[in-house]
Amino acid sequence: MIVQACINGARPKGYHPSLPLTKEAMVADAAECIASGAGELHIHPRDLDGKESLAHVDELVRGVRSACPGTLVGVSTGAWIENDINLTRDRINEWSSIPDYASVNLSESDAPAIFSLLESKGIGIEAGIATVEDAERFVSLPQRDKVFRVLFEIEEQDLRQAQATLVDIQAVLNEAGIQRPILLHGFDATVWFFVREAREKRWSTRVGLEDGCRLEDHSIASSNAQLVASAIAIFQQKSVN
Repeated sequence: MIVQACINGARPKGYHPSLPLTKEAMVADAAECIASGAGELHIHPRDLDGKESLAHVDELVRGVRSACPGTLVGVSTGAWIENDINLTRDRINEWSSIPDYASVNLSESDAPAIFSLLESKGIGIEAGIATVEDAERFVSLPQRDKVFRVLFEIEEQDLRQAQATLVDIQAVLNEAGIQRPILLHGFDATVWFFVREAREKRWSTRVGLEDGCRLEDHSIASSNAQLVASAIAIFQQKSVN
């Protein structure tokens, strides 16, 4: 069980005063999150204009590894980043300072090819599953038992619908006999609900400005580090029997 810090995602400039968009800001923010208890990092690299870019992975990974030695570093491969299947593949092929893992959204058409490409480069795969359809596609893939981790990323904002989706996704994976580490997280209204759900299930979770900027009491967090510290505090609570 770990708390992963997802420090920026696709959030736009202006979303939060502490949103890290430059390499220097991402490296500094990553170090603060690790100091606050984060076990891993998930980062969306940006170019000099603050736009997401898979062409800037090498420099980011080098910078973060220098500031956070021994910490696993993951990135996104979201299709929207380059908005071109071939360019996405080319960018990943060009990586030399490779991340420890990269998330792949099963909802994206090129996901199987990205799985194979990452595997060929020795990069772990975080299989991003948001729907039952994603889960069904995942269990059909030859790499399903080799992924680094399964990422349950439930997008519904209604708690009942979100919980029902999680149950249905679990059922698909259980029926297929999938036994891989799981990280569960929500977005905005469901962030803390799923942090607590992950704790109860003894799964990993993640928090950070990618997923939401509010604390459990609905106040706005001052930083990614504060979000991480709050999630760590929940994970360290004793269970009530």
